[in-house]
Amino acid sequence: MSFSTQLLWACALGLYILAVLIATRLPYAWMVARGMEPIRAVYYTRKIVHMLAGGVGSLMVPLVFTDPWFPLVSGLLLTLAVFVAHVSGWRLYWFQITENRNDVKFALMWSLSVSLLWWLLDNPWLAILPSLYMAFGDGVTGVVRNALIRRRSKSPVGNIAMLAVSAPMGWYIGALATPAIPVWGLISAVVATVVERYEFGPIDDNVLITVAASAVLLVGTAVGPLI
Repeated sequence: MSFSTQLLWACALGLYILAVLIATRLPYAWMVARGMEPIRAVYYTRKIVHMLAGGVGSLMVPLVFTDPWFPLVSGLLLTLAVFVAHVSGWRLYWFQITENRNDVKFALMWSLSVSLLWWLLDNPWLAILPSLYMAFGDGVTGVVRNALIRRRSKSPVGNIAMLAVSAPMGWYIGALATPAIPVWGLISAVVATVVERYEFGPIDDNVLITVAASAVLLVGTAVGPLI
């Protein structure tokens, strides 16, 4: 795919993600208007952003890009944008909170994990797998916990939901590698699900999920198929 075509796709996806960030103000307002605590509405909205922006954006990478520089640069620009929103006084309050900047870490880890894995493994599908865990797996985790626990928590019930979403993705995308490594893909899903429960100061679950899952995939491609 030509440079100009990839550039057009990068711009189109950038506009799409910007539209998601703006449009999610609507479900936030709807939830708050019906009596939900604003902080709970924020957690729901943040997970919508995870899935519609991070998840859909990840799935598009292998389909429209042939060069890992595009997700890297696009992801870093998004990281800068959400960081500036925090520090400039223009915080997007319907999904950003003052207590943490996990959305900034999400965008940063997305750009780094996708591009670095693509360079190291030369496989864009494997490259997006950790970001899919972060977007869809952790996204579902947050929704389930918010609905059942009704506050931000690390309840195991969320991890069960995350594994149910992540395990099939790990197996299927692992099978797309050459040679196929579906078992390693499944292992990466399990590891990502386990480490999601932990945070160490500024090292949040977005960092742990992408780093841990990426490490498993690197080991898996070096060792080779287990079956």
